[in-house]
Amino acid sequence: MFSERASVNILSLLMPNRTKHQSKAQHSGQSVKSKHRQSKPAGSVRIVAGQWRGRKIPVLHADGLRPTGDRVRETVFNWLQTDVPGSRCLDLFAGSGALGLEAASRGAASVTLVESSSEVAVQLKKNLVDLQAGQRVQLHNVSANAFLALNPEPFDLVFVDPPFDLQLHLSTVEQLVPDFLAPDGLIYLELPTEELSLIQELSARLDVVKEKHFGDVTVFLLHLNG
Repeated sequence: MFSERASVNILSLLMPNRTKHQSKAQHSGQSVKSKHRQSKPAGSVRIVAGQWRGRKIPVLHADGLRPTGDRVRETVFNWLQTDVPGSRCLDLFAGSGALGLEAASRGAASVTLVESSSEVAVQLKKNLVDLQAGQRVQLHNVSANAFLALNPEPFDLVFVDPPFDLQLHLSTVEQLVPDFLAPDGLIYLELPTEELSLIQELSARLDVVKEKHFGDVTVFLLHLNG
């Protein structure tokens, strides 16, 4: 399913500008910084398996930042165990980086993290340095829309988990089809369980191949057909 392997470098980041950061994050639908600035991580997520198994990744407190939990990631990556190694992955609303870094830990050829919040992106950059992620992981401190406007090469696997209250799930998935997905590409989608009806509005070019409920969250694996 997968073709050419990309080798990428971590991009340098500027220190955050609070006013610009808030405006950009509100329009992009990604994590926005909390009213009370916090310079230190407020928690962590654990990488479940692979090269960095058991490593804890510091996570900042930020509005809309909702890291995918260990149990959910373990389920999803069990679904993807034969698809991740050697793949080109895009974590489009990176936040904590839990999904993209789990993919990198499990052998993805390249992982691109996209995060609009400057403060959150700075923490992600520190985490990448601590993990010695090297050239396999690329970090873009831009909005999802701005990144896709750069016309990147298609990806084999795209993680779509924007802040729930901004309701960007459907529009983002539709934007990915077909230009940003490789043939037989996969999309991981995380939805509020109360909004499951949205799945009926997806492009006919996408098939639901996996689905599982985790309380108020439901996750899907979508496959690009044709």
